[in-house]
Formats: sequence, C-alpha cells, structure tokens
Amino acid sequence: MSEQESTADRVHTRPEPETEPELTALLDTPPDHRADESVFNGRYTALTWGIVLSVGLVAFESMGVATVLPEIAGRLGGLGAYGWGLSALMLANLIGTVAAGRDADRHGPARPLALGLAVFAVGCAVAGSAPNWPLFLAGRFLQGLGVGAVMALAYTAIALAYPQHLRARMFALVSGAWTLPSLLGPTVAALIADGASWRGVFVLLLPLVALAAVLALPPLRRLGAPDRAPVTESSSWWATPIARSVLLAAGTGVFLAGLELRNIALLIPLAAVGAVVAVIALRSVTPSGTLTVRRGVPTGVVLRFLLCGAYFGSEAFLPLGLVKLRELSATQAGLGLSAGAITWVAGAAWQGRADSRWSGRSRAVPIAAGFAVLLAGIAVMALGILVDATPSLTAVAGWAIGGAGMGVAFNAATTDTMEQAPTDRQGEASGAMQLAQTLAVAVLSGLGGAAVAFSTAHGSSVSTALTATFALTGALAAAGIFVAHRIRVGVGVS
Repeated sequence: MSEQESTADRVHTRPEPETEPELTALLDTPPDHRADESVFNGRYTALTWGIVLSVGLVAFESMGVATVLPEIAGRLGGLGAYGWGLSALMLANLIGTVAAGRDADRHGPARPLALGLAVFAVGCAVAGSAPNWPLFLAGRFLQGLGVGAVMALAYTAIALAYPQHLRARMFALVSGAWTLPSLLGPTVAALIADGASWRGVFVLLLPLVALAAVLALPPLRRLGAPDRAPVTESSSWWATPIARSVLLAAGTGVFLAGLELRNIALLIPLAAVGAVVAVIALRSVTPSGTLTVRRGVPTGVVLRFLLCGAYFGSEAFLPLGLVKLRELSATQAGLGLSAGAITWVAGAAWQGRADSRWSGRSRAVPIAAGFAVLLAGIAVMALGILVDATPSLTAVAGWAIGGAGMGVAFNAATTDTMEQAPTDRQGEASGAMQLAQTLAVAVLSGLGGAAVAFSTAHGSSVSTALTATFALTGALAAAGIFVAHRIRVGVGVS
C-alpha cells in the first residue's frame, strides 16, 4: 500500500476525539438532528468564549501596540532599531508555535495553552514596565512566545473539542475575533497613550489574559492527552523540533537583518546565509512533504503561507501607499485596513455556513475561488495606489474585495487541513500552519520594506518599490489558485 493510500485510509477511519459522554452522544446523533447545535450552547460556551477571547487578545496586541509603537520607540530610544519592535515578536512566535503544538500532541492542549498565556502575561508586564528599548524588546520576545502558543492551540482545541459539523463555524469565529480589535484596537490604544501612558496598553491586557484562562482551561483539561503511539525522537538536543524552530527564527532574523543593509556586497551573502539556514530548519518543523507540496496536510501548510504572504504582505503597505503616494490622512488610510478586516469576517462566516456541502470532500473549489478573489482585490488596490488617474479610495474598495477572498480561502483551507490531520497530530498540523503564517508575514514584510529602503537609497521612488511588492503578493495569490487542488489525499473535488 502506498504512503498516500495509507494516509487517506487513516484520515477517513480515524474516530472523532472522545471527550465527555455528552459529546460522544452528540456525535452519534444523525446530522439532521444536530442542525440547531451551536458553539454557544451549554456544552461549549466557556471554551468558545475562552478561545475567542484568547485570539482577540492577540489581535488587540497586534493592532493596538503597532499604533503606539512609534511613541514607545521614541521615548525608550529605539527609533534606530524600530523594526525589531515587530520582528522580535514574530521570530519568537515561530518558537512558541512549534513548542506548543508538539506539547499539545503529547499532553493535550490545556498545559501548553496555560503556559502560553502565562508567558504572554509576563511579556506584557516586562514590556509595559521597561525603562529602555532592549528590555522592551525582551518583553516583546516573551509576548511572541505566548502569541505563537495561543494561535496554534486555538485551532488544535477546535479540532479536538468540537464535532466536525461545528468546526468550520468555530474557525470562522476565530477569524471574527480579529474584527473588533481591528476596528477599535488602534483607537483605544491611542486614547490610552494620549490620556495616560503607552504603558497602559499592556496593563489593559493582563486581566483579559486571566479571564481567557479561566474560561478555556477547565474544558480543555477534561479532554486529557490524545492517544498516540510512542514516538522515538533524537536524543540530541539540536535535532529536536524546538531546537530547529530556534534555528528557523535565527535564520529568518539574519535574513531580515541582511535585507536592511544598503551595501549590496554585504546584503546578498548575509541574506543568502539566513535564507539557507531558515529553509534547512523549516524542513524539520513542518510536516513531511511540505516543501514539495505533498497532497493533504502539507499542502494545507503551503496554502497558509501563500494566503498570508499575499494578504498581509499587501496589507502592510496599503497605508504607506495611501499616505505617501495619494496623500491621504492616516485615518483615511486606516479605512482600508478596517474594510479588509470586516469583509474577511464576512467571507469566513459565509464559508462556515456553506461548509456542510464540502464535508468529507475536497474544498479545493472554495479555496481556489477565495485566492482568485484575493488576487482581484490586490490588483484593484494596487490600481488605486499606483495610478493617479483612479480615485484613491479605489484602493479601499480593492482591499474590501481582497478581504472577502481571504476569509473564504482561509477558513476553507484551515477546515480541510485540520479535518485530515490524525487525532494525535492535531497540534503539529495547527502549529505548522501558524508557523507558516508567521513566517509569511515576516518574510513578505521584510521583502517589501527592503524594496522601499533600497528604492529610496538609490534614487528610485516608493511607487517602484510598491509595484514590485504588489506584483510579488499577486504572484503568491495566483500560485494558490493552482495549488488548491492538492488539498486532499485521494479525494475528488466534486
């Protein structure tokens, strides 16, 4: 029997996770009797709110801290190393994602989530009380470890604790958990910084972390540890997944640092060494076959990278284009971010409601359609930014289109990938997708930033740099259309 056939058999014969007697009875109920089941009923209420709040914390941290980061850097003497206020969190995110996912597969999701939330809280306390920029970066690194754990375990918990017919709805809710922070996070953070101090932004997160733990941890503890066959891992510490994730973060950090250099003679070799180290490490912290786009879970990881590279790589430069090239205010430029966030949630919600027609079958069609819509959104957004003859708000409309495509493709790809992952490897699959997302954001943001810096340093224009950036993100979206059909092992699209 071939490896793909064995994998397919394992996917379609593995039982739903056994948790509580009530949940087992629910899973045995015919689908038509479960139509009114909700993720907010008594059985799932606490866990649902705990997951949503945990993800919402990450979203607020992302949107809120980014808003006040220029003030923080100015007050703590960090303007010269401003970019590392974001990079420190993203690189630590890589490590936290892998460590939490592996620990969840061995001990269940409760322990790594508790540790992740605790480390995130400590990071908030350190960053919020930091007297200087290096200590602030240390706090951001701790926050990143916690963020990686929380996001990886959100998907793991959904796959283990909810029956199949509710998972797509929960994945849509996780996407929706970004909506309110995306809309209110920047404003709330700015009001706190102006009215009191930027340190209050971090203090605000601490009681919410405690509340998320109180809601999510008790039901997750009742799940226990997943049944799994004994796994033999290398006794050498440098060959463990966590050590390789550290190597991945280091390689990516060297790559990003190299991109910041203006001297081509130093930029190319340093970036090349970082890239090679990162790729070597990436092979050992993602499912086998990821770099060759093997059907099934490995393709799901690749699709997450393509989606997030296309979406976040474009979004990161939307405000810059509107402010620098079209001379809009920061508030007007923020409309594009809000529009994308709202339509992302709308697209995810639509896909979650329509997902039952794809249950047990390949979701290649909605995934490819979502990529196509995202590609159209990138094109319209680029038109509104780069072509003076078009109204500037065309870019906002374009990003609303892109957000809808992102919501559909992201939700469909996540649901299909987690549906195929064996019960005892849900944490690994979820962690790999989160790792791919973080890596995509870091790499595409770094490439775009390097393009802008290189253009300005060599007498070119920001418009040229953004043209190259949007061409690259559009190419990633186009690639996703063609890769989508590989999402399932031995299952037709129809």
